[in-house]
Amino acid sequence: MAISLRPLHTLAVSLLLAGGLTVSAPSQALPISDCLAPADPGGGWDFTCRSVGKLLHELGLVDSPVRVINMPGGVGAVAFSNVAGKRAGDSNLIVATSTVGVTQIAQGRYPGDVDTMRWLAMLGTDVGVILVDDDSPYQSLDELLEAMVDDPTSVVIAGSSGIGGWDHVRALMLAKAAGLSSEQSGSVRWVQFDGGGPAVTQMMGGHVDAVSTDLGEIAGFINSGDVRVLAVLADEPLAPPFDDLPTAISQGYDVTGYNWRGFYTGGEVSDADYQSMVETLKTLYDSPEWKQVAERNGLVPLWRGGDEFDAFVRDTADKVESISQEIGVIQ
Repeated sequence: MAISLRPLHTLAVSLLLAGGLTVSAPSQALPISDCLAPADPGGGWDFTCRSVGKLLHELGLVDSPVRVINMPGGVGAVAFSNVAGKRAGDSNLIVATSTVGVTQIAQGRYPGDVDTMRWLAMLGTDVGVILVDDDSPYQSLDELLEAMVDDPTSVVIAGSSGIGGWDHVRALMLAKAAGLSSEQSGSVRWVQFDGGGPAVTQMMGGHVDAVSTDLGEIAGFINSGDVRVLAVLADEPLAPPFDDLPTAISQGYDVTGYNWRGFYTGGEVSDADYQSMVETLKTLYDSPEWKQVAERNGLVPLWRGGDEFDAFVRDTADKVESISQEIGVIQ
């Protein structure tokens, strides 16, 4: 005779809540059992799976510890293919992803497009910044972008991704918002370094004019006063100690550049299960425990879930695809 475990799980959550935890259970907590990290242990996707999987269990949102499965290959393409082919309807599975994954999809490097999966939520993000040396002649974002639009070859920009990577794309998104034409996009001079820190070091040495990277990679340079941040690519001003850094939006450029961490699941997961998975992740996000984990690891807690996240992913993919075509990364 089959025995339902749902009442026992509900009772367990009630007892946990009575013990002082600050979460409330979603309306239908699903037994999420696996988190697939499309990379080797130790990277960002692995961290996303392990930290969220651990908290899901500690907060009583799943019945048993979440198993982390590492599946490296193709910058996430191998895991994407595995889910599409073998676990498309499995509501027990969440898959770690990020801006990097969506960029790969937009550039045709995965065996499918955004419609292949269901996009669950982002829970935290690093934030893009555009910065110059403290002695730079560019005193404002307007001045830098005006120079790029007037002559795209006159400004050398650097970051940690290659041509068509996220650091490059979000710098071009900003320039396009300032009036850079599609024909000019491929003329913008871009240099790749092995990380935001090395890029800033080369900028301080006078080898490049500006850097597009994540705040978390170069926060020390900001604190030391060696660089001037022209724009933070966020919806709203950041929390202290970076609350005085101007956003691009506040300067009239409707551009954000998040390097977010989040999850998708298989494209055949039912609407009901999908909504319940989103609710489960939202409950985790709302907990003070997640805020502590995120901030301890250099992430800004930021929620987009369900339909809002799906729309955000599609919009990002469209923009990346368009710019990638303009600069010749894809046809």
